[in-house]
Amino acid sequence: MRLIILCATTILAFGAIIPLKAQNFKPSNTQFMVRGYGHSGYEYMETEGEKESTFVGSVFNPLFIFTHNDKLLFEAELEFAFEGGELEIGFEYGNVSYVLNDYATIRMGKFLLPFGSFVEKLHPAWINKLSNTPLGFGHDGIAPASGIGGELRGTFPINGIKVGYSLYTTNGPTLKDGSIEPEEAGMLIFNNFEDNNNGKAIGGRFSIFPFTNSSLELAGSFYSGKVGAREDPLYEDVSASLYALDLNYVKLLSGIKGIVDIKGQYNYSKVDNATYFELEEGATEPEAYTFENNSNAFYTQLSYRPTMASSEFIRNLEFVGRYSTLNTPEEAE
Repeated sequence: MRLIILCATTILAFGAIIPLKAQNFKPSNTQFMVRGYGHSGYEYMETEGEKESTFVGSVFNPLFIFTHNDKLLFEAELEFAFEGGELEIGFEYGNVSYVLNDYATIRMGKFLLPFGSFVEKLHPAWINKLSNTPLGFGHDGIAPASGIGGELRGTFPINGIKVGYSLYTTNGPTLKDGSIEPEEAGMLIFNNFEDNNNGKAIGGRFSIFPFTNSSLELAGSFYSGKVGAREDPLYEDVSASLYALDLNYVKLLSGIKGIVDIKGQYNYSKVDNATYFELEEGATEPEAYTFENNSNAFYTQLSYRPTMASSEFIRNLEFVGRYSTLNTPEEAE
């Protein structure tokens, strides 16, 4: 199979800050901020000799941020996308954060999960250096993108080394049994507004910045929980365990007169073995089957921006390359 994807994307970002105070009231730290971005593009694909081209995108994402004081913050993001001839409205996240002290912040609601670094820090179109996501990453990947629950996060120093942490619990993912879409049996649905069982997912990410300038970050993540529906004798005891390793390195190197940005992440997903059913063509009864439900995905990305070049035009250029892989269970549909 040969696949070539070319996509040009236009991104527009905006922002405004509106202090919520009136002339006859006491000065207040309360502020309301509206930010956001939109993007659209053109895509050309060639698969096994067949060529396709189309305009894609038409997406608008407003972000709303409200600060009540120095410790209390509300944030939310909506997504308006025109796909398949219809307008789709998505609720990306919405949560409240409270700063306990210099080393700890708690938040509750729907938030981007810090499972690795790509989804939480890099996936928005105005941040992502390429026009698509790595294989297995993003909203439809093998790892969680967002969740509804609570989190404790922060940073603290140890012998001059900065350490970051995040611990959270959310509504767990749901296992697809293949009854609706047989080819997706064994896959997980992470975007759950309500949990399908009483066991919540537990996750976390721990990172270290070994250099005083914080140019390098090394991190590990975990995420686990029950995925089967309650009172379902076939799947109620099925659980999933996911792990990730990620690296971020950004440094101005005078020897090459520019900024080097290296990023990478490895995701591993293991779902307990379960029995699924497939109705073969011409058969009267479904046939049971099972498989080792393990998946993994990996990407590495390198970019270079010649910020010390004499030409202003050259200084504003950036060269980016990415390699990614996705491996799914061989015996799965």
